[in-house]
Amino acid sequence: MPQLDTSTWFTTIMTMLLTLYLIMQLKLLNMNHYQPPLTKNPNLQVHNIRWQPKWTKTCLPHSQAQQF
Repeated sequence: MPQLDTSTWFTTIMTMLLTLYLIMQLKLLNMNHYQPPLTKNPNLQVHNIRWQPKWTKTCLPHSQAQQF
């Protein structure tokens, strides 16, 4: 029964690991990574509205207490 030749296993395994590492790096290079939004200065925002910027309360007739 012939013996198993293991002399090339180290080279084969190291080459495989190097190849897997390079493939993984190439895949990560092509990915789009999340980028945080740019910070905006709140003083520079322009509000272009036609109404008064105040809170108003709307009372509907059915929400008032009934009077007899």
